Amino acid sequence: MAKQTNKELALKILDLVGGEKNVQSVVHCATRLRFKLKDESLAQTDVLNNMDGVIQIVQSGGQYQVVIGSHVRDVYQELVGATGLGEGTDVEESTSDKNIFNKFVDIISSVFTPFLGALAGIGVLKGFLTLATVMNLISVESGTYQIFLAASDGFMQFLPMALAFTAAKKFKADPFISLAISSALVYPEITVNATTGLLNFFGIPVIMGPTGYMQTVIPIILFVWVQSYIEKLAKKISPNFLQLILVPLLTILIMVPLTFVVIGPIGTIFGSILGKGYDAIFGFSPIVAGLVMGGLWQVFVMFGMHWGFVPIALNNLTINNFDTMTPMLLGAVLAQAGASLAVALRTKSEKRKTLAATGALTAIFGITEPTVYGVTLPLKKPFIAACIGGAVGGGIIGGAGVKLFAGGLISVLSIPGFISTIEGVESNVTMGIVGVVVSFVLAFVLTLVLGFDTEGEAVTTVEASSNDSDEDRLISAPLTGKIVALKDVPDEVFASEALGKGLAIEPTIGELHSPVKGTVTTVFPTGHAVGVTSDSGIEVLMHIGMDTVALNGEGFSIKVKEGEVVDKGTLLVTMDLDFIRKQGYPTITPVVITNSSDYLDILDLGQTDVVIGEDVLTVVK
Repeated sequence: MAKQTNKELALKILDLVGGEKNVQSVVHCATRLRFKLKDESLAQTDVLNNMDGVIQIVQSGGQYQVVIGSHVRDVYQELVGATGLGEGTDVEESTSDKNIFNKFVDIISSVFTPFLGALAGIGVLKGFLTLATVMNLISVESGTYQIFLAASDGFMQFLPMALAFTAAKKFKADPFISLAISSALVYPEITVNATTGLLNFFGIPVIMGPTGYMQTVIPIILFVWVQSYIEKLAKKISPNFLQLILVPLLTILIMVPLTFVVIGPIGTIFGSILGKGYDAIFGFSPIVAGLVMGGLWQVFVMFGMHWGFVPIALNNLTINNFDTMTPMLLGAVLAQAGASLAVALRTKSEKRKTLAATGALTAIFGITEPTVYGVTLPLKKPFIAACIGGAVGGGIIGGAGVKLFAGGLISVLSIPGFISTIEGVESNVTMGIVGVVVSFVLAFVLTLVLGFDTEGEAVTTVEASSNDSDEDRLISAPLTGKIVALKDVPDEVFASEALGKGLAIEPTIGELHSPVKGTVTTVFPTGHAVGVTSDSGIEVLMHIGMDTVALNGEGFSIKVKEGEVVDKGTLLVTMDLDFIRKQGYPTITPVVITNSSDYLDILDLGQTDVVIGEDVLTVVK
């Protein structure tokens, strides 16, 4: 019987998932075709699972995933070539699994996540620059100050361009056309004319705020959304040989005036309403606002609801040049650090002590996910203590009217940003610090007083909740050895995170174990690489050594097969580390989440030397 070709396999799969008419979109990763189907019930899953060429079917995260193996790219190309499907396919998001709020959160997270690091960096820089001027360490008249001011303020001024680029990626528009349109909105002469109120388009007055569209958020997201539809229309009416010129020309020609005359004012009005709504709530009782935001902030983060507050903070900065909401959150962040530090001091487990101490440090600098998911939440009482501490601190900060004059992630480094940079606008920096200290100390003391499960009980609790979503976020070490940052792996593909985020381990024992409970989805015949997908859909790829495929399996012994269900800790492969090294191959082993883009972030839990089974990564959903 002739061997099945990639094209034959592609067409059979397409037929069994319900045909081209049932496919909204299809992409591929390292081992699988990822379909978004209009109706998954039309797919013949049992037939596909038993079909030659298909390893397994995984239905997760709204995707119908057909696991094929390492040659998935070839099958995908045949599928695209034989149909009208592909990454260019017009995709309408399914509404069955997302309500309006979830869609909003998804859009905001997708738009803001790519540049949060840069936003955090400039926010800290601006805060310290303000502190330096207050302490007379640098003169505002000096060139040095002007350069650092440009470095810390320039990105915020031209934020619309960054937003336009990331929003274009989300709405599947041309990001460079979006940049061209946003450039027109922040064009210097346009911004100057915004203050005069004399700008018009064919006699139609152009309504803008006092600073034009500099630093704006909502008008930008709105125009890119509209642009995505205008682009499609321009493609339909443009001859193929002229699309390179006509599509951007027509889109820009339509969108720039439309944004100035209609979309921009609508976005500005919406932003104004949002700002007034926040002011009304905050003005009713700043103390209550602080109690609620400080107490529930980490709960919002857990459920992804915190993204809904990002536009409010940036909108406050745009309208007022300061924000009163973000300072109230600092208590919640530092409270997690206090609770985690108390766990580190009280616990008898060396593993938990190390994790809690590291978590306290990362939380101080604004990264709370490892602390929450690895320390306080599994132990329950420390998380409650941190919420109480955050509420009290938030109430103090809100009641004192503390303001933040810079954007970015909130952390202890944000405190200099509490110093007022606007004449006549007061900000109670002292009470801001008091609120933070109270949050930290109260969470610390409450955790010591309330305690948490004993070490034995805590282990039982974690094991009993292995099917809970919090446990499903954790990835354990598949090897015993030393943690190495992924960027230090001597392979450009892994170091650049092209295959996904994660870390690497230099092994000291020649055993590879499963880092999650799930299904083995990929086992290379040479034994040098194994992929396991967790029950919650996290795809973990482990690549033993660099270029070890050239050993053709020598030195490796495979203990599992593709499609096998495994528990966390199941032995996958044994390898002769000495033999591999003597052959001249590095044994450093990347452990990456190949579907990292499906999640908000993949965070390192801060381990250095690990043994098999210790948690090393957490997936932020």
